[in-house]
Amino acid sequence: MFENGALPHPINVLEVLGNAIVGGMENYVSNLLTRLPPEEFNVTVLVPFESPVTARLREWGYEVHVTAMGDDPPWRSIQTAVSLVREYDIHLIHAHLPVAHVVGAIAGCLARRPVVTTLHSMSLTARELGIYHTAGGHLILVCQHAYNEARSLGVAAHDLTLIHNGVDTSRFTPKKDGTAFRREAGIPAGAPLAGFVGRLSPEKGPDLFVRAAHFAAQRHPSAHFVLVGTGPMEGELRGMIAKLGMAERIHLAGLWDDVSPVFPAFDLLAQTSRLEGTPLALLEGMAAGRPTVALGVGGVVEIVEVGTTGLLYSADDWEGVGWGMLELLNDPERARRMGQAARKRVQAHYTVDCSAERTMTLFRRLVAHNRYHRLSLPDGVPQPHV
Repeated sequence: MFENGALPHPINVLEVLGNAIVGGMENYVSNLLTRLPPEEFNVTVLVPFESPVTARLREWGYEVHVTAMGDDPPWRSIQTAVSLVREYDIHLIHAHLPVAHVVGAIAGCLARRPVVTTLHSMSLTARELGIYHTAGGHLILVCQHAYNEARSLGVAAHDLTLIHNGVDTSRFTPKKDGTAFRREAGIPAGAPLAGFVGRLSPEKGPDLFVRAAHFAAQRHPSAHFVLVGTGPMEGELRGMIAKLGMAERIHLAGLWDDVSPVFPAFDLLAQTSRLEGTPLALLEGMAAGRPTVALGVGGVVEIVEVGTTGLLYSADDWEGVGWGMLELLNDPERARRMGQAARKRVQAHYTVDCSAERTMTLFRRLVAHNRYHRLSLPDGVPQPHV
């Protein structure tokens, strides 16, 4: 496409998001976009619905387009993506989540543009693997576990790049004041506090956190516990907390658009996900100088250094998490040392600047060589003119 590997100026990128809720993937995209130099990269965004995320992206000056996708994206969404490639002279498509992977991969084949898909989970789904084998493209994996699995399932090494999630350590810092968060959440100023930050959905395991919190609360009379986030399990969790008689000790704080002042209010961060890639909330909490008590799933085991930055327990072992929270809440000095080590680890290995730079390097390489996969379409399916 470009002679002698020369690059266009700017490189026009189409970001295809399979969701537009406030969460880890959306924060990943925001972190990336705000670090792409505007003189080198021009970004257009395609999402399945309007939300606070789309409003924020428009405030930042990005062109945002909406097309219904659903679990089985309609042909119209693929046509929309191809039309945007033509309208904005897109050089590369970057997709997030399986539904966007379908839309981006097929649009890239039709428009003959390279496609990158960031897989934000701990493993490839059968659907994502099928998309790769059918439509090709390049995959970004966010943890070593996912990378190793992809290779074992036959994904070529030249189609894979491991890029860990990263956080802004100047924004997430122990120096921020958590007083306002405690006040708004109804948590006593001096009470020991363990927190959960994440979407209230089954894969994130907020119910496991509630069970662990109840277990610990019965053994620590002054400790409090809080869940920060929203999601489909919110009503169920509220009922669960009430049934356990823990409404005064286990708090639902709702969604906070800016969680950087939330982590400093905690004495420790708990991660009880059933499935995970490289959780941003975990990295943000560590950057804020907080130790972690977590279930050892996916990329979590790569991030947490057991006994140094936190404690890990087997998948679904909520009772172990309960004991771990008790251990650190009862030993504030050890928790403080772990928190300091956690921040140093993030500063050394998980900064957003490093993640963004590696992603930009990949974009440049793929655009320079314009590696795309040719898709054979059934007779009668129109070929777009791009």
